[in-house]
Amino acid sequence: MKGQDHYLLKFVYSKQKLHWYWVPAFITFWLLLYSLVSIRAYHTLPRPLTLKDELKHSDKFIAERAQQNLVKLTSFGPRVVGSDANEKKTIEFLFNAVSEVKSQMDKSVWDIEVDTQIASGSYIHWEMVNMYQSIQNFVVKLSPKNTNSTSYLLLNSHSDSVPGGVGAGDDGAMVVIMLEAMRVIAKSNKPTRHPIVFLFNGAEENPLQASHAFITQHKWAKNCKALINLDSAGSGGREILFQSGPGHPWLMKYYKQAAPHPFASTVAEEMFQRHVIPSDTDFRIFRDHGPVPGLDMAHQYNGYVYHTKYDVVDIIPNGTYQSTGDNVLSLAKAIANAPELDDTSKHAEGHTVYYDYMGSFLVFYSETEGIIINVLVSLAALICIGISYATMSKVTGYPLLKIINKSITLFGIQILSTLLAIFLTFAVAIFMDWVRLPMSWFTHSWLILGLYFCPMIFGLGILPASYLEKSKYERLPLSFKVQLLLHSHCIYLAVLTIILTSIGIRSAFVLMICILFYTFSLIINLATQLHNKPLLWIIPVALCQIFPFVFLAYLSHGFFVAIIPMTGRFGAAVNPDLIVCAFTVLVATLTTGFLVPLLNMFRKTKTTLWSFLAWTVIFIIIAATPLGFPYRAETNVQRFNILNTQRTFYNFDNTIRKQDSGYYILPQDRRTYSVDKYISRAEKSRSLNHDCETEVFCGLPLYNHRWHAARESSFWIPGPSVKLNNHPKIEIKKVTEMKKTDVVRYDFKLTGPDHMTIFINPINATVVSWSFHDTPLRMQWKPPYFIYFSYGIDSTPLSFYIDFKREGKAKTKPFVELGISAHFNHEQTQSPQTFNSLIDTFPDWADVTHWMSSYDSYVF
Repeated sequence: MKGQDHYLLKFVYSKQKLHWYWVPAFITFWLLLYSLVSIRAYHTLPRPLTLKDELKHSDKFIAERAQQNLVKLTSFGPRVVGSDANEKKTIEFLFNAVSEVKSQMDKSVWDIEVDTQIASGSYIHWEMVNMYQSIQNFVVKLSPKNTNSTSYLLLNSHSDSVPGGVGAGDDGAMVVIMLEAMRVIAKSNKPTRHPIVFLFNGAEENPLQASHAFITQHKWAKNCKALINLDSAGSGGREILFQSGPGHPWLMKYYKQAAPHPFASTVAEEMFQRHVIPSDTDFRIFRDHGPVPGLDMAHQYNGYVYHTKYDVVDIIPNGTYQSTGDNVLSLAKAIANAPELDDTSKHAEGHTVYYDYMGSFLVFYSETEGIIINVLVSLAALICIGISYATMSKVTGYPLLKIINKSITLFGIQILSTLLAIFLTFAVAIFMDWVRLPMSWFTHSWLILGLYFCPMIFGLGILPASYLEKSKYERLPLSFKVQLLLHSHCIYLAVLTIILTSIGIRSAFVLMICILFYTFSLIINLATQLHNKPLLWIIPVALCQIFPFVFLAYLSHGFFVAIIPMTGRFGAAVNPDLIVCAFTVLVATLTTGFLVPLLNMFRKTKTTLWSFLAWTVIFIIIAATPLGFPYRAETNVQRFNILNTQRTFYNFDNTIRKQDSGYYILPQDRRTYSVDKYISRAEKSRSLNHDCETEVFCGLPLYNHRWHAARESSFWIPGPSVKLNNHPKIEIKKVTEMKKTDVVRYDFKLTGPDHMTIFINPINATVVSWSFHDTPLRMQWKPPYFIYFSYGIDSTPLSFYIDFKREGKAKTKPFVELGISAHFNHEQTQSPQTFNSLIDTFPDWADVTHWMSSYDSYVF
C-alpha cells in the first residue's frame, strides 16, 4: 500500500504543475512588457512644434526656435569662465535673445528689466574654499504691469560649460528652453500674479559660483521666494524632477497640476541627497544660502557624453526641447500665479512622496500620509496572509499551527535564498573585475540581464525549488506551499517597509506598491475561492503583478540609464560592477520577487533555474569578446583628464629644490589599463604615491578637491619643459609683526590665469586668521588648506593675507609652504606639438580633456 500511495502522490504532484514548455512563454511575456511598455514609456517624447506650427499655436513652446538658439550658443565653442566665449560672446547672445523677446512682448501687459551682475565672493564647497572674482550673471525680470508683488519666481540655468566641450546638453539646452519660455510668457496678454526672474548664471562649472553670487548679492535675490532649477547630467531625453522643497509640498501640487509630461521620483531625490549620484547643482546653493525652496530638474539621458566634446546639438532630439519646454512654461506660469508665493513660510509643511506613473500622471502625498499608507498596506497584507493560513487549514484539515510552522520554514528558506542570490551576483561582479572585464555592459547594457539578473533569479529560486521537490510527497498541496512562499516574500517586504518608514526613508513607497498589488491578488483569490484551486489561483497573482511590474521596470530602467554612464566617471577606486550589482539585487527583488516562486508551478523547475545560471556563463563568455568591450567612439567613451604640467619647487632661500615637467594623467573609470598598448606605462618614472607623501597635495595641479581623492589611480609621464604665458606669480607685499603677540601677518599678491588653486600648509606655525572664508579656521580643519580661485572679466591680481602664530621662539624658520597651481583651460595658451602628439596617441574611443598647467611650491 505504501508503494501505491507513493505513486499516487507522485501522480497528484505532477498534475498540480503546468507543462515545462510554458516556461519560455511565461518569461517572454514579462520581457515583452519590459521592452514594449516600460522602456517605450520611458523614452516617449512629444511631437516637437516647428516655426510653422506657431501660426496655430501662438501660446505654445516652439521647439525649433529653441534648437536654433542652441546652435548659435554652441557655435562659440567651450564657454569656460574667463574665456572670451563665456564673458563676451555668451553675454551678447543673451542680450540679443532678450531684445528679440522685447520686440514680441505685449508692452501693455509686461515690463522687462535686464541686469548683468558682476560679482566677487567665496563660500565653502566640498572641503575647499571656493573663491571667485568678477564672474557674471545675466538676469532678466519679467513683471506684470503695475504689480505691487514683492515675491518673485526664480528660473535658473547656467550658460558656461566645461573645458573642451560646447555644453549643448549641459546646460545649453536649458538656457534656450528658458529663453523660449520667456518669449511665450512675454507675448501673452495674461499677466501672472508675481514677477519672474530668469537667471542665466555664468559660472556653474567652477563649481556653483554664479548661483552663490546671485543669491547672496543680487538686488532681486531677497525677493525670490521659489525656484525652478534647470540642469543636466546628460544630453536630451526627458527632464527628471529629482529634488523638491525641501519642506514645501505646495510646489509638488503645482507640478502635478501643471506639468503635461510628468517625470519625477522621490527615489532619485533620496539617492541624490545621499550622494549616491556624484554630482551637485545650483539648487543646493539656493536652498542653503537663500533659503529658497524649489524644484530641481535635469536631463539625465545619454550621460555618456556629459562633460565631453561629444555633447553637441546634433544628438539632442527635438522632442526634448518640446517636453521640457512644455513643462517649464506651464510650471512657470502656474507657480508665478500661486498665492502661496506671497508668503512661502506659511506653507512649509514637511516633505513629500512623489512619483510619476509611466509619464502619464503624478502621484504625490505628504510624508505623514506616506507613513500611514505604508503601515496600513503592510498590516492589511499581514491580515490577509493570516486569513489565507486559516483557509488552508480549513481546506486541508492541517492544524493551523502546522501551517504557520511551514510558513516559518519557507520564510527562512526565502531569506537564505535572498542571501544566496546576493552572494552569487556579487561573486560574478568580483570575478569580472578580477579577470579585468569590468564595465562590459557599459555600451551593451543588455549584458546586465545575463551577467547579474540571471544569477540573482537562480539564487532566489533554487533553494525553494529544492525544498519543494524534497517535500513533494507531503499531504499539503503544492499550490498552498507556493502560496506560502509568496506570503513569505510579502511578509519580508512588509517588515522591511515598516523598518524603512520608521527611519524616514520615503522611498519605501516602492516596497509598498509591491505589497499592495500582491494583497489585491490575495483578496481576489480568497473572495472567489480560487485560493483553493490547484492552478487557477495563479491567474489573479500574475495579472495583479502586471501593474507594479511595468511601473518598477520603468523606474528601474530610468535609474540604469542614468547610473550606467555615471560609472564612467566614478574613478578607478570603485568597482562599478558592484554598483550595478546593488541595483540589480534591488530591482530583481522588487520586479521578480513574486514571479520567481511561480516557476515552481511548472514542471522541471530546477532545470529551468539551472538554465539561468547557464545563461550567466554564456554572457561571461560574450563579455570577454569584442562585444563586451565597454567603449565606442563618440557615443560611449572612456574619459581622461591630461594636464601638460611644469612644476617648480623652491627652498626657503628661493633656490630651486626640484623642477620637472610632464603629463599628469587622471583616468576617470575603473579600466585604467585600457590604454596601456597606446601609451607605454613603462615611461612612468615617478611614483605619484611618493609625491603624495612628501609634497603638499601631491605637488600636483589639482583642479578641485575631487582630483585629490583620485590621486592613486593617476599617473605621471615625464615630458619636455614647456613655456607658459601668464605664468602665476606670487609676491610678498608686506610682513607685519603684531605687537605683544607671536603673530606675524604676511600680505601676498597673486597674478596669473583665470583658474588657480592655492594650497596652504603651515610649518613651524599655526594659521590664526586670513582674508579667505573663515570656515576652515573656525571649524579647525586640518591643514593643508585648499583654496580654489577663478575670475571672469577682471584680471586684477588677488591680494590676500595670512596671520601666523609662530611655534617656539626661532624667528628664522619658515612659516608656510604655499603651492600655486595654474590652469590654462581655454584659449590663453597654445599647446605644444609634443602635447598634441600625446593626445593623438589615444584611441578614438577615448575622450581626452586636456590643457596646460603649472605647479609652483614656495616656502616663506
